[in-house]
Amino acid sequence: MAEEIISLTDVSIGYGRKVISKELSFTVCSDDFIGLVGPNGAGKTTLLKTLLGNIKPLSGSIHKKDLRVGYVPQRDTIQPLLPYSVYDVVMMSRYALLGYFNNPGEIDKKIVQESLEQVGVSEIKDYQYNSLSGGQRQRVLIARALAFQPNLLILDEPTNGMDTPSHYSLLNFISSLHKEKNLAIIMVSHLLSDVANYVKKLILIDNGLFQFGEIDELLSEDNLQKAYSSEFTVKKINGEYLITSKDRS
Repeated sequence: MAEEIISLTDVSIGYGRKVISKELSFTVCSDDFIGLVGPNGAGKTTLLKTLLGNIKPLSGSIHKKDLRVGYVPQRDTIQPLLPYSVYDVVMMSRYALLGYFNNPGEIDKKIVQESLEQVGVSEIKDYQYNSLSGGQRQRVLIARALAFQPNLLILDEPTNGMDTPSHYSLLNFISSLHKEKNLAIIMVSHLLSDVANYVKKLILIDNGLFQFGEIDELLSEDNLQKAYSSEFTVKKINGEYLITSKDRS
């Protein structure tokens, strides 16, 4: 049975006296797969930082119950790492739990190996992280997050910059991860069709606008036009959403 793991009530987010978005109320349950969408500058990153605990809400309350977050940042925001192997990068999440002056034990090594196998990169665990392709790096970062043994996985633009085969391969993997591990996921993406065809629920955020609900209820031309100030068409063909936009002149 699904359990609530984090709940926001009338939360305002921002920095200092600058409010980015206000009156945010929603709950993430253990079986949720949520898409977070909105135009640039809408507050997606600020909301992520608030959920991760990196910044405090300006007002309102956040209730967490046994929350353990695995975070996968945008790949291009990560500075080139020192000559660490794939194995070393994934082990970093265990050091975050142990403390950097403690050595990992057999349990930690087992968890890292299982995480590598789960995302399909165990065969390249001795490769240098910096030598990998974009798709391989993304899987390694997901393995690092999984080694933290989270009950909520947050992915920030996970397919950004990937070629088409890698793009859909990763989306299918993330979807199977949610189903097989019963892992709650929040996925940020600027590609609306991707989000619509994989997630169960949607957070639609823009300055002064916040909506949360089931994907079929929330995904409408009117809602998207309000958020993006662009004209949209939303069609469902053979069970899949097709979303196109046309910027207003």
